[in-house]
Amino acid sequence: MNEAAPPNDPCAGLILLARNPTDSVTEGFLPAAARLGLPVALLTDQPDAHREAYGRYARERGGGGPLPGEPAIVPCDVADFRAVIARTAALASRVGAPAAVFTNSDHLQAQAALAADYFGLPGKDWRAALRTKNKAELRRALAAAGLDAVRSAELAPDGGPAGRETRHHGIPYPCVLKAREGVASEDVFLVADDAELAARCAEIRARRPGAALVLEEYLDGDLYTLETLGDGHGLHPLASFRTDISPPPHFIEERLRLLPEPPRPATDQVLAQLRALGVGFGACHTEYVDQGGRARIIEVNYRAIGDRCDLALAEALDLPLFELILRTHLGERLPRSLDARRGTRVRMEYVCADRSGALKAAPDPEVREADGVRLDYRPLREVGERHPLYRTNRDFLGVLRATGRDEERIDAAVREFLAAHRWEIVP
Repeated sequence: MNEAAPPNDPCAGLILLARNPTDSVTEGFLPAAARLGLPVALLTDQPDAHREAYGRYARERGGGGPLPGEPAIVPCDVADFRAVIARTAALASRVGAPAAVFTNSDHLQAQAALAADYFGLPGKDWRAALRTKNKAELRRALAAAGLDAVRSAELAPDGGPAGRETRHHGIPYPCVLKAREGVASEDVFLVADDAELAARCAEIRARRPGAALVLEEYLDGDLYTLETLGDGHGLHPLASFRTDISPPPHFIEERLRLLPEPPRPATDQVLAQLRALGVGFGACHTEYVDQGGRARIIEVNYRAIGDRCDLALAEALDLPLFELILRTHLGERLPRSLDARRGTRVRMEYVCADRSGALKAAPDPEVREADGVRLDYRPLREVGERHPLYRTNRDFLGVLRATGRDEERIDAAVREFLAAHRWEIVP
């Protein structure tokens, strides 16, 4: 792949849509854009949060001053594709047309796809972006393609007798209740009977007024991810993680292990389902269970994996992952072979709050290497912060990345680190 020449005109830049700040954007895509010579206009409905996040990253990495490629942070109602198009058009009228429109947000894929199409730029099919975000539509599309039929029902926002709906649609208990457009295990519950279903529906609707819900059969089995990268012509299976989750009724990711290779035949089955959904451009993070060699998709997130797994993946595979993703949105073809390095083992361990309250004590960031294992601990919540108990990944206090070649040594190093440190939450 040819290196992109740094553009001389700031018009040849990247429009990046974001809501809340993420490490994927701050530490992954923004530095990658700078390495590609792309100026960035970051459109967001949370500009102050992004200024704070980027400033903190600059202080940590650059000694206090701004880093190369500092984005122009532009306030915008990014949830509305019309506002995105209007703001981008206004920027283009002053400095010229953008080179790409991109987002790594679950919530903004359709908006970015529509804006890219409006300006004649490479991007995802907005239909595929909507189809993967809308969990009811995802189920309908896979069933229509004849690839997998998961018993499911869409529950209208105005509610109704939940138990009667489950009997009508033939979904046996226990079954899974989730928000139709939810993310990150937020408002996802395993429910055991009519009474619990009705209570959970009321609970979710209190937090999400007007939200549609989805009820579907519980897909039991070992949980995996498939990380893919496509350019609209080919779809590469990059990697897979094995995921451990919390006990029911919640589904919180507690740890992920990078597998030596994406497992077969499950990978081929997931790829076929992704193609049926229209997925094949840029990054995609898919979660599925393996039921005796049959891959059954849990959900499709049409963006790169998060919670620092993407940063770990780029390092483990020795790939310029973030640059490759951005290059697809610049219209560049991916090479036939990405030449990913194999054999590095990674374990991502999440330290999770078990109660509400203020974080009184927690370890500082730390990187060390011993006995062939590199440990990298990053806090995800600052000491003194007070939070309720969310029962999602927003409960994460910190993440420990352990990298090496020997899984037993990795596991031993993780156990020793966790035993040697404490995280204290007080009322």
